[in-house]
Amino acid sequence: MFSHVMVGSNDIERSKRFYDAVLAVLGAPAGFPNTGPKGHQRVFYRHAGNSFAISQPINGEPACHANGGTVGFKCESPEQVKTFHDVAVAHGGQSIEEPPGLRESALGAMHLAYVRDPDGNKLCALYRVPKA
Repeated sequence: MFSHVMVGSNDIERSKRFYDAVLAVLGAPAGFPNTGPKGHQRVFYRHAGNSFAISQPINGEPACHANGGTVGFKCESPEQVKTFHDVAVAHGGQSIEEPPGLRESALGAMHLAYVRDPDGNKLCALYRVPKA
């Protein structure tokens, strides 16, 4: 369904340090810098057939987070969810909502952690507990 997810950043180098560390938890290699056609700086991450990017806004306006928007990252275990959270916080992210852990819902059991990156973008680490 998606070709990629891109979020804005007001400080590409800070964001690259943050995402290099956080996405390494999921096995992603360090992001590679790129200059867009209008001179704006971007960093792309590719892993497991997926693409994620950070970018200075093309229109030259300050980057801001989406109110109600969340970028979710699939994790392979409850421990990876917790590590994602802890690495994010250690690299300038902010823990938000409930502490990382198990949540039960109509969608099934999931381990979740929510953080904001240094630019305020909301991220979710998610591991779905297999049905018995």
